[in-house]
Amino acid sequence: MGKAIIEEFSSLLLIAVVGLAVFGSSKANAEIKSCDLFEGSWIFDNSYPLYNSTACPFIRKEFDCIKFGRSNLEYLKYKWQPTGCALPRFDGKDLLTRFKGKKIMYVGDSLSLNNFESLLCLLNAAVPDAKFNQEIYKENVTVTFLDYGVQVVLFHSNLLVDIEVESMGRVLKLDSIENGQIWKEFDLLIFNTWLWYSTRGPQQPWDFIEVGGKISKDMDRVEAFRAGLNTWAKWVETDVDTNKTKVFFQGASPAHYHGSDWNEPNVNNCLNETSPVNGSTYPSGLPVAVEIVKQVLSNISKPVFLLDITKLSQLRKDGHPSKYNAFKGMDCTHWCLAGVPDTWNQIFYASLI
Repeated sequence: MGKAIIEEFSSLLLIAVVGLAVFGSSKANAEIKSCDLFEGSWIFDNSYPLYNSTACPFIRKEFDCIKFGRSNLEYLKYKWQPTGCALPRFDGKDLLTRFKGKKIMYVGDSLSLNNFESLLCLLNAAVPDAKFNQEIYKENVTVTFLDYGVQVVLFHSNLLVDIEVESMGRVLKLDSIENGQIWKEFDLLIFNTWLWYSTRGPQQPWDFIEVGGKISKDMDRVEAFRAGLNTWAKWVETDVDTNKTKVFFQGASPAHYHGSDWNEPNVNNCLNETSPVNGSTYPSGLPVAVEIVKQVLSNISKPVFLLDITKLSQLRKDGHPSKYNAFKGMDCTHWCLAGVPDTWNQIFYASLI
């Protein structure tokens, strides 16, 4: 009789503990979903970074700041703290398990590459002994975590819309998005573009622009960005089955070449920056691309999640490679890994759980 009572009590206790865990988890998830994850500030946290960059096999020489001589490592110790909730720590094993047999694709420019490699490092740190296969075709990369059947892919596309080589030269086709036939077959899509729309001079990747059936030598670059993004939005509306495919748009990533943007007018780059901007506001305000992205996304009826990372990244003037890269050039556009893009992927993960 006593044994039966003990067993019954044990069962009730187990049910209570499980119920409490589920309730706690549900409460935390509800809190995250009702919280603005993009408003907050950076706080020092000794438990960071989320991985050791020297143990990650995926970091390119553009982003491997420690390997190329960066000795001040305080930038690794900052955690993003949203104002209204706690951002859950990235759980790579959970993500791989949730998306077993699925395909994740980052589509965009070198900032998508930065973000893509951050995710790979986070996953590798979570399952360091898991087998993986890496295939590189031109500027596209596919990494498959074989134990989970999860593919993580980078599809290089600076502008999302097409550039075609014609007899007159390279034509930027703002109304055309042929690669969408490939993209729509994926389960998770994270898009990014902006930087190359404002590029001029020898690095400009086109000679002419075609929009609305008219070809011109150039046009207002902000309006070109708006037109290209509207073409992408129309593609999402007409071609993407959002019951199968979750769509994300990675907001504009800021650069830090002008100290006047953060109230240090005598500073000309990010070289000697070792800590974030204090507080939760950035003196120069947001770039024009942010408003255009929000306008375009507001006109899409299908669910698209904006990874609105601009402001939180603006505060991280200390997070760039500066001269600590293989090319020794001053890079205040991309980000060190480990570093700021890990927070982008933390928020990406939080939006999935």
